[in-house]
Amino acid sequence: MTTLKPGSIVLGSTQPEKLREWYLKVLAPEQTGNGEGPIRLDGFILVIEGREDIEARNPQPGRILVNFHVDDFDAAEAQLKAAGAGWSLPVADRPGGRFGTFADPDGNLLQIIQLK
Repeated sequence: MTTLKPGSIVLGSTQPEKLREWYLKVLAPEQTGNGEGPIRLDGFILVIEGREDIEARNPQPGRILVNFHVDDFDAAEAQLKAAGAGWSLPVADRPGGRFGTFADPDGNLLQIIQLK
């Protein structure tokens, strides 16, 4: 039996250019390009796709959270703040690690996590 390995995620948006710009600013500020194509995040690919069959804001943002594991929570938190991202929930120190939940402009939830 083969273990499936996640390699990418597609986020649908009514404003894909704006959403892609936000993700580049918040998660991968060192990437440049012509404003199109996938965003490469250390072996994981994020694709922003224009869609007309969805609402502008995610009506159920807690249904799926995209988690980003970090080695230095404080540095990641500073990068997010510098890019203008705000916390949807307060940063939490839990038994398994430190968690910070924030939302993209379409209302999708994301987390940075530093596991213990």
